[in-house]
Amino acid sequence: MRSAIPAPDKTAAPAAGAWTLASAKARLSEVVERAQASPQLITRNGKPAAVIVSAEEWAKKTLRKGTLAEFLLASPLRGAGLDLERQRDPPRDVAL
Repeated sequence: MRSAIPAPDKTAAPAAGAWTLASAKARLSEVVERAQASPQLITRNGKPAAVIVSAEEWAKKTLRKGTLAEFLLASPLRGAGLDLERQRDPPRDVAL
């Protein structure tokens, strides 16, 4: 007699914060709720496709920490004596 093996529940919540696309779509509210505590990975065809994070975490990661000029002035390469002069060669001919 064959034992009946139940089909896996594709909408079951994952324990480690990794969801298939189908389960994430079916349980979006739970994905968002869990994202408040830790990032939630969504896979498509077994490969990482997206990460859901809380709005607070997103704001922290995307907060601008100064201007480009400030970044360049703080560079450890500043004053390193690099020769970054532009070449004055004439433009090359390109067929359009």
